[in-house]
Amino acid sequence: MTAWNAEQRTDFRSPLDVTRAATAVVDVRDTVVGWSPAAERLLGYRPQEIIGRPVATFLTPGPAPSDLPVPAELRSNQIRVARHRDGHELNVAIAVCPLPGAGTVERVLVATELKDLRLWESRLALLHGLTTQSPVGLAIYDTDLRLTWCNAAYEREIGRPFAEFRGLRADELYSEGKFVSQGHPPTLEAVMRHVLDTGESFLDLHFQGRPPSDPETDHLWSCAYYRLQDADGHVFGVCEDAYDITDRYRAQRRLALLVEAGRGIGNVLDALATANKITEVAVPEFAAAVTVDLARVVLAGGVPATSGSAAGSLVRAARRPAEEAGRATADDSPEDVEYPPGSPQQRSLSSGRTVLDGKVLVVPLRAGKSTLGLVTFVRDAASASFDSGEVALADELVARTAVSIDNARRFTRERTASLALQRQLLPQHVPEQSALDVAHRYLPTDDVTGVGGDWFDVIPLSGTRVGLVVGDVVGHGLQAAATMGRLRTTVRAFAQMDMDPVELLSRLDDLVAQAADEQRGELGAPDGNYADVTTGATCLYAVYDPVTRRCVMARAGHLPPAVVDPEGRVSFPDLPAGPPLGLGGLPFESTELELPVGSLLALFTDGLVEARDRDIERGMETLGQVLGDRHASLEELCDRAVAELLPGGSTADDTALLLVRTRELGSSRVTEWELPAEPLAAGRARDLATEQLHDWGLEELSFATELVVSELVTNAVRYAAGPVHVRLIRDRTLLCEVADTGHTSPHLRHSGEEDEGGRGLFIVAQLVQRWGTRYTPSGKTIWTEQAFPSTD
Repeated sequence: MTAWNAEQRTDFRSPLDVTRAATAVVDVRDTVVGWSPAAERLLGYRPQEIIGRPVATFLTPGPAPSDLPVPAELRSNQIRVARHRDGHELNVAIAVCPLPGAGTVERVLVATELKDLRLWESRLALLHGLTTQSPVGLAIYDTDLRLTWCNAAYEREIGRPFAEFRGLRADELYSEGKFVSQGHPPTLEAVMRHVLDTGESFLDLHFQGRPPSDPETDHLWSCAYYRLQDADGHVFGVCEDAYDITDRYRAQRRLALLVEAGRGIGNVLDALATANKITEVAVPEFAAAVTVDLARVVLAGGVPATSGSAAGSLVRAARRPAEEAGRATADDSPEDVEYPPGSPQQRSLSSGRTVLDGKVLVVPLRAGKSTLGLVTFVRDAASASFDSGEVALADELVARTAVSIDNARRFTRERTASLALQRQLLPQHVPEQSALDVAHRYLPTDDVTGVGGDWFDVIPLSGTRVGLVVGDVVGHGLQAAATMGRLRTTVRAFAQMDMDPVELLSRLDDLVAQAADEQRGELGAPDGNYADVTTGATCLYAVYDPVTRRCVMARAGHLPPAVVDPEGRVSFPDLPAGPPLGLGGLPFESTELELPVGSLLALFTDGLVEARDRDIERGMETLGQVLGDRHASLEELCDRAVAELLPGGSTADDTALLLVRTRELGSSRVTEWELPAEPLAAGRARDLATEQLHDWGLEELSFATELVVSELVTNAVRYAAGPVHVRLIRDRTLLCEVADTGHTSPHLRHSGEEDEGGRGLFIVAQLVQRWGTRYTPSGKTIWTEQAFPSTD
């Protein structure tokens, strides 16, 4: 069968139509007297070859074979077998048209091939299906844009018989509708007029409105418009195809809301910001207004209630009416909110389930067995109520929000604990002392917990000396902070034993290595990895003596300090580096510097001077330039250093900075004597001490001081050799020191009733606030502290 041409595709006339079928005129003797061109094309006979011959020449007398499929609407004798001029046979459909009146011409035979009839019937079936069965609404408007035909789907959409709305214009059928897509004329009539005038078709235009069959619900259609014209090009109307995609659009909108929620909800660990985000996502696409109420305990990081008892403690965390969409409405100070018994919110809170009440939908925020709060979605009177799909969508949105709010709650709790840990691990107030002026800054990288692995400390020591320490633990966060806390505690303990910097770092190195070995033998972290970060930590420890103005320092893999003299000249002492803590293998060495009064000493970690776009040398050079301003206060210098080296306060590593400016205790506050190691030295020491206390106006301390000096000098003479040095220092307390060449420290003990000695040091301990021993290269020093008399 040959393909149809354009005219055939638009011609719906029957193949047996006399104007197009093979036609033969037959007289009463069954002789052919007329022969059409269509008959010549079908059977091959030219008119001169067939006219005058009997019908039997080309048409067999009997009906077609019984097994030949015959349309039900045709009688069996209408299907015949015809013989072509060349001899081959073909099945044809015959229609006999009798001619009225008497005469020799009796009838007209109209014939077509059976296969052409079959094709025509299938085309008629296709048209019938489009008219009655297609889900796509089809409508034809004439050139005046009035409805002239529609199929059954379009008729159902209108909700009335076609006869009742035939002839109406499109804008009259959908007076409240509008296009929601772009790139076309604005109105339905303008679109159709454009199609008529230009022949340009429009596909997939989205039209929104309420059909007469469902006036309470907004629908969305995907529409196509194209011009209709006949084979001669005559325009006779516009065809509209419209397919209701409301359900698909709602599904896409729900998916879009979930995608938007996934992008926005949970991006920050803040309960109020998360609550506000769900209102931003849901209004106005899903609801006209949304409110979020949270249990007050959730905002504080506490564990929420597991039942409706939390109703009295709800606070309004966020609200967003449709007219306020686009701007934040989370409250800085959430207000308390209560719902009356029987309200949808109270029912949801009590049952822990979603409650739908008209156009109000309440969904509980649930995390495990706990109720975090409620989310209330409200629609206005012009909107449809929530359907089952939208209720499921609300449940999903709230479930995601609940997870994020619970994470924020946990974060708040952990952050509160972390900040409390930080307050315990780092010095919040520098202890009072006379040796130094101090300023400091601490910037952890871990913004989540607010703590890190760097630390600093200022440790008062005996003899008005001060220990200065700064350290850096590998890693960040709570694990590094916990390790830092252990190291800081150990350093303070060693420092208060008056260890010099080299001995302190050596002891610390041994303990770190030992702890690392012990912990490696344990199970470690759940994933099998060793979780401790102690090994590889660095530390710098310095001791400054305001009496001698000398500073002794040593470092374990740490950066050297910056020293600025009173004239503003900056240097970085060539201090032996030593290995990081826990690695061992190399000894530590110290350096001793004499610092003029007013010198600046800066101790810092590498997070201050090292950055991705700046090496350590360049950072130290910048730090030196900042510290060179000798007129600025320590606090100003701290701020400038952070601003220059860490712009915006951002840091890729934990950062600690400790700045100190040196002071001096002059001769008016310090006196020292050297006495021979003989029995008379104790009496001489008592006289000298009493005289000095008189000069200082501290006569009230004379009795106790005489006993202390006498006992300590006597012990030095009895158990050590060489000269005895006695020193009194008037600082915030009265300090008394006795130094000798011995290396054995006296021990405090309780003497028996019959013992002749052993009570002296016990008596000393009762008379002073503190006492202790420190060792020096030449021996030891026993020291005591006494509080000044009250001035009340």
